Amino acid sequence: MGYETLEAQDGKEGLRLAQERLPDVILLDVMMPGLTGLEVCQKLKADPRTQDIPVVIVTALGDVEDRVRALEAGADDFLTKPVALPELRARLQSLLEVKAHRDHLKRHQEWLEREVRKKTKELRKALEDLSEAHRKIKLLSLEVIFRLSRAAEYRDEHTGAHIQRMARYSEVIARRLGLNEEAVESILYAAPLHDIGKIGIPDEILLKPGPLNEQEWEIMKKHTEIGAEILHGTPSGFVRVGETVALYHHERWDGTGYPRGLRGNQIPLAARIVAVADVFDALTSDRPYRKALSLKEAFQIIEEGTGSHFDPRVARTFLEAKEEILAIKEALPDTGSSKLYQLIRSLRSEEGRPVSVAAWIKSEKLKTLT
Repeated sequence: MGYETLEAQDGKEGLRLAQERLPDVILLDVMMPGLTGLEVCQKLKADPRTQDIPVVIVTALGDVEDRVRALEAGADDFLTKPVALPELRARLQSLLEVKAHRDHLKRHQEWLEREVRKKTKELRKALEDLSEAHRKIKLLSLEVIFRLSRAAEYRDEHTGAHIQRMARYSEVIARRLGLNEEAVESILYAAPLHDIGKIGIPDEILLKPGPLNEQEWEIMKKHTEIGAEILHGTPSGFVRVGETVALYHHERWDGTGYPRGLRGNQIPLAARIVAVADVFDALTSDRPYRKALSLKEAFQIIEEGTGSHFDPRVARTFLEAKEEILAIKEALPDTGSSKLYQLIRSLRSEEGRPVSVAAWIKSEKLKTLT
């Protein structure tokens, strides 16, 4: 019939040849020395290397029960002796077509699996790249926010470390309160914008070394509304949170804060969180009119303000995070007052008051100082 054949004298040898050479069709007699044809068939069908090879049981047994046993052993077909050559040819052609179809499907499946692995690898790489790009964008956004915030802080006595510390304190509180990661990040990014409105406060008030009078204090309080106005109307989620923080971070739990006199849960949570972080860092930092308080005194003031100045749950959460707070403070120390602040304060008018930033920038003294 034109087929290449392999012959074996017993079941054991036939099994070995089948496993080594992987033929396209296997013809098995039932009655063989050693392993029977049914046993060999079972072993072939149990082996992943040979389980797809069509097996034809060739037997003199003609009972229905024998045929059922052959099918149960995994046989694909059977022939009864004596075998008619036309029937053998037809069975072989049919089974070879089945085998070719199986091989084609198997190759196609393997190709698909390779493509899936390839595409999965490419997709994973793309997701990793996207995740890394997103991480860098977030870090850059935070850096931009810190620098934008310092535009206001440079005119005040604060340093860049102040806004970084209070932002990290706020992050710790938000996470310990159980907020989801998106909310925690929004507060981390929004917190540095809390005093951005100070950029609109006149120098003679913002830089005044002594206490403010009533009129000056009313102007200073406007920095909350100025900051909210600066940040208003953006599609950015964390900048919208920043608008809320800028407007409400001086509200008090008992309703005696400003600018709206909100009380309790009327005050947005982000602003309640930032209020604790900002006050603590202000207490533990040097100011022109006083030296920094000790950490013990600062924690005591936060505790005493619980329920009046601060949201009790937020304040307790902050106090419970004392070790984390101290670690952040140690990692982000002050490096002294900002250079610009020092320069501005060193330039006095005849009356002993700081000159305005605009006047200072226009002056020839800028060239000398730089």
